[in-house]
Amino acid sequence: MSAIKNVVILFVVMIIGFIVIPLPTFLLDFMFIVSIAVSLSILLITMFIRGPLEFSIFPSLLLITTLLRLALNISSTRLILSNQGQAGKVIETFGTFVLGGNAIVGFIVFVIIFIVQFIVITKGAERIAEVSARFTLDAMPGKQMAIDADLSSGIIDEQEAKERRKNVQREAEFYGAMDGATKLVKGDAIAGIIIALVNLIAGTVIGLVQGGMTFTEVLSMYTIATVGDGLVAQLPAIMLSTATGMIVTRAASEGNLDQDVKQQFLAQPRILVITGLVITTMVLIPGSPKLQILIAGVGLVAFGAALMRSQRQRQIQETHEDLAGAMPDATSDIDYYRNIDNVYELLGVEPIEMEFGYSLLPLVDEQSGGSFIERIVILRKQFAVDLGVVIPTVRLRDNGLISPNQYIIKIKGEEVSRGDVLVDYYLALDPGNTTGDIGGIETTEPAYGIPAKWVTEEEKDVAEMYGYTIIDSVSVIVTHLSEIIKKNIHELLTRQDINNLLRNVSKTNPVIVEDVVPALVSLSDLQKILTNLLREGIPVKDMESILETLGEYAHNIKDPDMLTEYARQRLKRTITGKYTDGSSIKVVTLDQDIEDAILNSTKHSEFGTYLALEPTMVQNIIESAAEKIGELKEIVSQPIVLTSPVVRLYFKRLTEQFMPELTVLSFDEIEPNIQIQGIGIIQVQE
Repeated sequence: MSAIKNVVILFVVMIIGFIVIPLPTFLLDFMFIVSIAVSLSILLITMFIRGPLEFSIFPSLLLITTLLRLALNISSTRLILSNQGQAGKVIETFGTFVLGGNAIVGFIVFVIIFIVQFIVITKGAERIAEVSARFTLDAMPGKQMAIDADLSSGIIDEQEAKERRKNVQREAEFYGAMDGATKLVKGDAIAGIIIALVNLIAGTVIGLVQGGMTFTEVLSMYTIATVGDGLVAQLPAIMLSTATGMIVTRAASEGNLDQDVKQQFLAQPRILVITGLVITTMVLIPGSPKLQILIAGVGLVAFGAALMRSQRQRQIQETHEDLAGAMPDATSDIDYYRNIDNVYELLGVEPIEMEFGYSLLPLVDEQSGGSFIERIVILRKQFAVDLGVVIPTVRLRDNGLISPNQYIIKIKGEEVSRGDVLVDYYLALDPGNTTGDIGGIETTEPAYGIPAKWVTEEEKDVAEMYGYTIIDSVSVIVTHLSEIIKKNIHELLTRQDINNLLRNVSKTNPVIVEDVVPALVSLSDLQKILTNLLREGIPVKDMESILETLGEYAHNIKDPDMLTEYARQRLKRTITGKYTDGSSIKVVTLDQDIEDAILNSTKHSEFGTYLALEPTMVQNIIESAAEKIGELKEIVSQPIVLTSPVVRLYFKRLTEQFMPELTVLSFDEIEPNIQIQGIGIIQVQE
């Protein structure tokens, strides 16, 4: 490896030497051939790489090869001007071949090649590199945030996150270097034009001054030398300019150029058939070359038809393979489950699972452009920010037994909800202030049960103009899933999750974790406390405050429910922010007789506290609460019952089974600066 490194260094030094040291024609011919070979190799490499970072040395190679061409140009110019246009066999061969016996036509072709190289290829590659560099740099913050989100959600580990950050940094540096390297290609093209003019004009002048030849002979000799020298230099330049454009356009590819062409261009055989038919109709044009048109048109039709036939055969084969896979061999199945350890694999359940009908699969499949998985990642991040917990991985499956437009949400293996979605439609919700009526398909929004309509792309603009709220189909599913997770988040919090939360707190405050868990509160009790908070929608992201509260009260109190109440009071700022507008809160209070009845019927045991109310009293309290809450729903969207601290827990338990969505707070859970407005009293009728 060190020997190769030294060879590269010597090669670069040798190139510098070519600028000032005259080269013999034999060595100059050899170096021209080396330059062409190196440029061709670089061009082929850019076609076979899968991504630009696989050839990150390209900007440096571009500099070296450009310097090599300029050095050889200088050496050839020295020979052309000092040796009567004789600068080796390569230049002579290229010049004679292009001119083809006609100096004027040949020189015009040479000028056209220069224009194509400079204006089309070089200019285009420069622009692509410039735009790619700008957009890559602009996208860096978003890519870093996506990596951090995947890391925090547990999708990737620290090592993979570090590797991804490194690749993002390398990609930005690569495109920045490419932006500068394309300026070398542009400068090389300009230098080639100047050198060609010098060879032609100065050579002609020198030939005439030295005498011995006519003007026509001098012009012919130096035209051949100029064209040959320019082509020998521009041929590698064209290949490297093409390679430059090729490598900066490989960012969106997942394979090499050959694979991408096969997978994407040839994946639409119908297009080839249609193109062939259109080309064939050109024979109707008078004077058209019918033979060539028929060869091209019939060839495209035949090739497209062969591809279509091949695709159908492959689909049939895949279908048979899927059916074979769905019907396992009974003998192999029995042999597999002879091992009792393999039977245990059937016992596991997924925390969160979704099943989709076949019409909804494009929404989930990333290869088909579906964005559902990306939305799940964002949802996981939002839950972490809002509630302080990380939701587990959502397992996605297809289900051919349900309606094609239907999906099912399962929690721990059991279905909890399902919904119907129409792909390529939008859900239009009436917020209550619309100015017109629209058509569409009547439905019910699955997350909240609100009447809605499915509208098409054309009807969407009209619905928005009338004031309807428009939601795309993916957002409908994600919103439904979000609400289901919110209702069941307390069931999804495992002890492993709690260990992860404690480990996260230990990074900044290890003392509080060591003092409380498991010294004062066991892991199971901490799980119950956090579960109690999440069941009522209280975020647990302020774990330090929760642990500090447990550290203060767990010496004397062992009941997790009572510890939960103290933790809620410690989180009063969070609760106040969640249920108030920042200055006031509208609440329903309990009649003193109800509070006294609840307190007098509270019983304590070694397993905790419980209520021993008479069934008649329980029924009266529930009926009174339901009636009052129903009356106030027109005034406030979310009625809140405010009780004394010692009653809150028991009243919540009492009403939870009948009114699970009812919010019950205590006076100690509201900040003192908040104005409490009573809008009703729950009291038992005599």
